Amino acid sequence: MSLTGKTVLVTGSTSGIGLGIARRLAQAGAAVLLNGFGDANAAIADVARYGGKVDHHPADMSKPEQIREMIRYAQDTFGGVDILVNNAGIQHVAAVEEFPVERWDAIIAINLSAVFHASRLVLPGMRQRGWGRIINIASVHGLVGSVHKAAYVAAKHGVIGLTKVLALETATTQITCNAICPGWVLTPLVQQQIDDRAAHDGDVARARQELLAEKQPSLDFVTPNQLGELALFLCSEAASQVRGAAWNIDGGWLAQ
Repeated sequence: MSLTGKTVLVTGSTSGIGLGIARRLAQAGAAVLLNGFGDANAAIADVARYGGKVDHHPADMSKPEQIREMIRYAQDTFGGVDILVNNAGIQHVAAVEEFPVERWDAIIAINLSAVFHASRLVLPGMRQRGWGRIINIASVHGLVGSVHKAAYVAAKHGVIGLTKVLALETATTQITCNAICPGWVLTPLVQQQIDDRAAHDGDVARARQELLAEKQPSLDFVTPNQLGELALFLCSEAASQVRGAAWNIDGGWLAQ
């Protein structure tokens, strides 16, 4: 399908899942506004290979006013946001009674509250133009729990609940809202967990397989490109009646 003439904003898109999705939607013809604290120039160069307009905004997704400034910038630079991919996220692992309060607050702000703020700010423009797609990158942890991930699991469950509300509030329009729920994807966040497991003996390959074997029966990672393909489908006319879905792409994690 072609996204020529559409503008996509992908939060947290200078690397990993967000960059993979931005790359695939640009390949389909969309103009792209990237966001994130990584190497913006490298990300722009990566996505710009597909020929469309690409820019970057450094909004801190924990700051509502900076999110507002980013949406205003998208309006001024691109004419608005047709497709919003809420991807920005952080992680911290600790037992509940040891979980630092400041880390809880940061995870809820970036992983959940930012989804609300970005969505509420793009919706008026989508309604005015009569079309839109909001794609929330949740997680399999929005559907099941895991120990030591209280804030992340709570935030991702919240994202799925918010997705359903947005889908209902736009149900009679050409705007859809859905959530993608990946299992293990080899992002910097997951690589850190692998490295932590391997710290005592340095066996990264063993740590990688152990991580996969605990949850993901395919024993293989979901790729950012696969997530990009699913995001592209959700932008299509074929997906126009996919509304409020929490679509797991997890190598069999939830089938167990």
